[in-house]
Amino acid sequence: MNITLPDGSVKELTDGATVADVAASIGAGLAKAALAGVVNGVPVDLTAPVHEGDSVAVVTAKSPEGLELLRHSTAHVMAAALVDLYGDVKFGVGPAIENGFYYDVQLPEGVTVSPEDFERIEARMAEIAKATEPFERREVTRAEALAAFADQPFKVELINELPEDATITTYSIGSFTDLCRGPHLPSTAKAGAFKLTKVAGAYWKGDSEREMLTRIYGTAFFKKSELEEHLHNLAEAEKRDHRKLGRELGIYTMDPMAGVGLPLYLPKGARIIRTLQEWLRRDLYERGYEEVITPHIYNADVWKTSGHYGYYHDNMYFFNINEGTEEEPRYSEYGVKPMNCPGHVMLYKNELHSYRDLPLRYFEFGTVYRHEMSGVVHGLLRARGFTQDDAHVFCTRDQLVDEVVAILDLVDHIMSTFGFVYEAEISTRPEKSIGTDDMWEHATNVLMEACARHNLPYEINAGDGAFYGPKIDIKVKDAIGRTWQCSTVQVDFNLPERFGLTYRTEDNTEERPWMLHRAIFGSIERFLGILIEHYAGALPLWLSPVQVAVIPIADRHKEAAEKLVAELKVAGGRVELYDQNEPMKVKIAKAQSQKIPYMAVLGDKEVENGTVSVRDRHEGDQGAWPVEKLTGIIKDAAL
Repeated sequence: MNITLPDGSVKELTDGATVADVAASIGAGLAKAALAGVVNGVPVDLTAPVHEGDSVAVVTAKSPEGLELLRHSTAHVMAAALVDLYGDVKFGVGPAIENGFYYDVQLPEGVTVSPEDFERIEARMAEIAKATEPFERREVTRAEALAAFADQPFKVELINELPEDATITTYSIGSFTDLCRGPHLPSTAKAGAFKLTKVAGAYWKGDSEREMLTRIYGTAFFKKSELEEHLHNLAEAEKRDHRKLGRELGIYTMDPMAGVGLPLYLPKGARIIRTLQEWLRRDLYERGYEEVITPHIYNADVWKTSGHYGYYHDNMYFFNINEGTEEEPRYSEYGVKPMNCPGHVMLYKNELHSYRDLPLRYFEFGTVYRHEMSGVVHGLLRARGFTQDDAHVFCTRDQLVDEVVAILDLVDHIMSTFGFVYEAEISTRPEKSIGTDDMWEHATNVLMEACARHNLPYEINAGDGAFYGPKIDIKVKDAIGRTWQCSTVQVDFNLPERFGLTYRTEDNTEERPWMLHRAIFGSIERFLGILIEHYAGALPLWLSPVQVAVIPIADRHKEAAEKLVAELKVAGGRVELYDQNEPMKVKIAKAQSQKIPYMAVLGDKEVENGTVSVRDRHEGDQGAWPVEKLTGIIKDAAL
C-alpha cells in the first residue's frame, strides 16, 4: 500500500503497517525519536495502523504536537502517582494546556494537597517514569467502560455523555487505567523533565453548583534545560505580577465590598491613567478624531436594535426604572453598556451626512461593564468594569484601506513607544455571518493590504472573525517573551444596517457608510496591567506617577528641598518630598521600593553649591547635578 508523507512524497508499505513502521521505513534515527503520529490530520498513537492513501506525519519532540503529547501523558503519570500515594482518588479531567497540564481530582476525605506535597508526588512520578511503563491503549464497549470506572463518578458521567457511536478507549500505565481518547507517548521512559507548579480549587465542569475539586497544575519539557528556563520565566512573571505590584506601588485595590472585578484606583493609579489618556487624546486630535461622551446606560430598545439584547444578554446588567408615577407605575428596562459602539452610531445618525463629511472619526474613553464569571476575573487583565480607548470610523468603501492604514500607524506609534514587538492576526469570515460575499471579500482584502503596506507580518485565523465582519488583532510581546492581545480593528456590517445609517453620495443617492471599530490599548485597565508587568512596575519617566523623590538629609535642608520641589513642579514634574524623621538610607530604600525614577538628595554640600545629589532607580548614584539638569530632564518628559 502507498501512503503520503508531509513533503508530498509517497511511501510504499506492507499491509498492516503502523505509524511506527512508517518511521522505521524512513530511517533508524526517526524510528528512535518517534513518539506518535498524525494520520489524515488526526493525532494517533505510534501503534495506530495506516491504510492505503493515508497522509501520515511522524511526531517527534521537535514537532508542533510534541509538547502537548508529552504534557498530556505526564498528567497521566501524575494521576498514577496520586493513586499510589493517596489511594481512593476520584478523577475528573486532565488535559494538556498552554505551558503545561492539570488534573482535577477529588481526594479522599481528610486528605489535602499543597505545594509542600509536590516534592513527594514528583518523586513518585519519577519512579513511574523510570519503570518504563508502556502506555497501553484499549478500545472498550460502553458497558465495559461503565464497569471499569464504576467507582469513578466523574468518569461515569463523561462516558454517559459520549455519543452512542463513539469509540471509547482507555490507557493504562502499570496498574493505573484512565478513560482517555489519547494519543500518548509510547512509554513513561520518554516523560522528559517535569515539575508541579500550583494547586487550586475548581468546580466540576466549571459549574459553581457542582463539586469543588482539587486542580493540580504542572508542566513538562523534553529537556531539563527547557524546564529550568520555563521555571525561571515563571518566577520572573510572579515578581512582575501586576496584582502584587499594583498593591505594593499604591496603584489600585480590589475591595470585596465593591464587588468582583471592579478596581478602585488610588491616587497614583488615577494619575497614570489620566496621563495615558491625555497622551493619547492629544495624538488623536492631531489625527483628525473627535471626542464624544456617551451614557453608561441605555433603554433596552437600543440593545435590541443593536443585537446585544439577543446575542449578549447574559453578559450584561439589566434593571427596571419606573418612568411613570407612584400611583401609575410604568416600568422600562435599561441595560448598562458593555460596548460604546451603539452610542457612537446614534451620534452619527443625529445629523445628515454627505460624502464630504467622511471619514468621520469618533473616539471616547468609555467605561463599560460586562458580567464575567468570577472564576475568570484576573486583576486588571480581566475585569467586570473597564474603560476602553474606543473609536469608530465611518467612511466610504474607497476610504476603508487608508483608514485601516492610519489605525495601524497609530498602533505602531503606541507600541514602539513602550518597546513592544508585535504582530498581527487577521480573522476571516465565520460560518454564520451577515453581509454579502463582495463585502466580506473587500473588507478582508483591505485588512491584508493595510498590513502589507506596513510590512506587518500576519497570520490568518480562518473562520474566527465576528459574525458582522473580519478583524485584525494585534499581539505584543513583553519583556519576558509573553504574548498579549491588545489592539483590534474590526469591520462592522451589522450596526450601520441595524440603525439605518446612510450618507448622501456625490451622485445625490443614499448609501450605507462602512464602519470600523478600533481600540489601541484595548482597555485602559488591561493595558496598564500589561505595562506594570512589562516594566516590572518601573514605568517610564513620563508615565511614572511620581517622577522624583526629594530627600533632605536633615531638618536644616528642608527649606532647600521645598524650593527644589517647587521648581520641579513648575517644570511639569510629579514630585514627593520625603521629609519624614527617618534616616536617609531608609528614605532612599523607600523611594527605590516605589520604583521612583529619580531620588534627589540635599545635604550641606548640595545646599552650599546649589546642586543636587541624584540617584537613578536603575543605575544608582549619579553624583552631583546642577538643579537645571534635573529640571530640564523632567521638563522634557512632561506632556
